[in-house]
Amino acid sequence: MLAIPSALQTQFEEYLRNKVTPNRLQWEYKKWLRYYLDFCQKYKFSPTHKESLPHFIRKLQEKKQSKDRQGQAVLAITLYYEVVTKNVPLKKISLSHPDIPPRSLPFNDKKPLSVREVSKSPIQYKMVVPPLSRDVATIKQGFSRAFSPSGKASVGLGNGASWKDEYSRLADEIQVRHYSPKTLQTYRGWMQKFQVFTHSKGPELLSSNDVKEFLTFLAVKRKVSATTQNQAFNSLLFFYRHVLNKEFGKIDGVVRAKRKPYIPVVLSRKEIETVLKHLEPPFDLVVKLLYGCGLRLFECLRLRVHCLNFDAGILTVHDGKGQKDRTVPLPERIIPELERHLESLKDLHQQDLDRKYTGVFLLNALEQKYKNAAKEFIWQWFFPAKLLTLERKTGEYRRYHLHETHVQRAIKNAVNKAQLTKRASAHTFRHSFASHLLQANYDIRTIQELLGHSDVRTTMIYTHTVKSVTIKDAKSPLDF
Repeated sequence: MLAIPSALQTQFEEYLRNKVTPNRLQWEYKKWLRYYLDFCQKYKFSPTHKESLPHFIRKLQEKKQSKDRQGQAVLAITLYYEVVTKNVPLKKISLSHPDIPPRSLPFNDKKPLSVREVSKSPIQYKMVVPPLSRDVATIKQGFSRAFSPSGKASVGLGNGASWKDEYSRLADEIQVRHYSPKTLQTYRGWMQKFQVFTHSKGPELLSSNDVKEFLTFLAVKRKVSATTQNQAFNSLLFFYRHVLNKEFGKIDGVVRAKRKPYIPVVLSRKEIETVLKHLEPPFDLVVKLLYGCGLRLFECLRLRVHCLNFDAGILTVHDGKGQKDRTVPLPERIIPELERHLESLKDLHQQDLDRKYTGVFLLNALEQKYKNAAKEFIWQWFFPAKLLTLERKTGEYRRYHLHETHVQRAIKNAVNKAQLTKRASAHTFRHSFASHLLQANYDIRTIQELLGHSDVRTTMIYTHTVKSVTIKDAKSPLDF
């Protein structure tokens, strides 16, 4: 595989950062650029001629790449064209083959697509397809992420307006309200999709009609779930109100996805014990706390040493969902196991101190308030990561907690080995906790407090997971 020239890679990475491209997409775009350069070298195309892009897409179609992957490749190569057009003279792009004009390739005798530049701006390109219904359908499906409401496929960033300031203000507004980093990630993701949908229209030109068309597109064309559409709606509502400082206005005629009632999956005690047999430490202990205390996965992984009070037999959840704290009883059955795990943490902490590590990651300004807290044992993660993390800005090694994907993967493998007939995940153990308490005749308000729900109506969903034992014959309380 041909490597990207170092000078070009540096310029491409800097351009992606200026475009506020997410890190995961930066890696994907660089991968597509590497494939594209390798393709141009193999088939004697010039990588600086835009006419080679349709041939590259045709090759991806022959390789059975999905339509979404094809669309992502086109966006990556389009950004690459912007780099070489704006920053680097075309003749200075040095690869291992001469600058040969593009030629046709025998792609199964199919007529290649053609690309033409719509305007003088290097940002705007459109796909012009031959009058073949099959090719038209293929292109429309492949580039559905960049569709305009009229249905015409557009590659690139449309009007080319920069939303860099808007992304920065979004991050500021999220942090001012102390929302979680995941909320910022979600809102930024929908903002990026909305930017692509509107072809980077200037933020001052956005109106409620753009939101209406986007939500309708999600429900009708993409057929997203009601939860996904509502999430997009709330993200754009926040964006309009707090970033653009304008109101949606009255949105009429929006096709809203119908929300279906959801009944959680609940495992029996026997099924939970079977899953635990196929889990290795520390994942088995994580699952025991998920089920035994009704914790969310991120709440469990963010536990620190001082969160467990063995004398009182309680576990304190700090900064749970909605930045709320709560206490839950520790399962007596696993207290000896928790104490043994705590002893192993002392050994690990001493090893870290001997290696002169900087400490664990702390939230917000705790490290400025408590200078030595990051190295104190009580602030260490109860489920630490196996390896230290290098902080690029400071060059310091710190300890992070166990990553959620590792736990999710371990649970998935254990569920498969247990051959369960239910679709179980990490959150299923929290559902099982609530359902089993309800089955043991705990009142709904107590369960609400243990789960940390703000509204009892959220907890009421578990009444559908337990078999009713209510006496059906109507009687007066005087006859009980």
